[in-house]
Amino acid sequence: MNIFVSGLPFSLSSEELSQLFSKHGAVDSAKVITDRETGRSRGFGFVEMPNDDEANNAISALNEQEVNGRRIAVKVAEERPKKSFGGGGDRGGRPGGGFKPRFDRGNRY
Repeated sequence: MNIFVSGLPFSLSSEELSQLFSKHGAVDSAKVITDRETGRSRGFGFVEMPNDDEANNAISALNEQEVNGRRIAVKVAEERPKKSFGGGGDRGGRPGGGFKPRFDRGNRY
């Protein structure tokens, strides 16, 4: 089960996040999300636990708990909607529609 954790202390590492959840069961992976430019924590992360019962127990036990002075929120991660690239259907790839009149110096619309 994939678990979303928010409100993490900015000093918490991925390893420490894994240790926090491993008290409640096996952890496949734990990742604190960092800013691409600065490398600093963004204050949230994801934990993957293979056993759903252990994952649900971890969610119940850790949600709204204080970790290093911050109250964390723990819940089942939701799937991200897939991003759409390019145009769709009859819109021709442009906002507002596929028809784009061409300017003709001889004719006025």
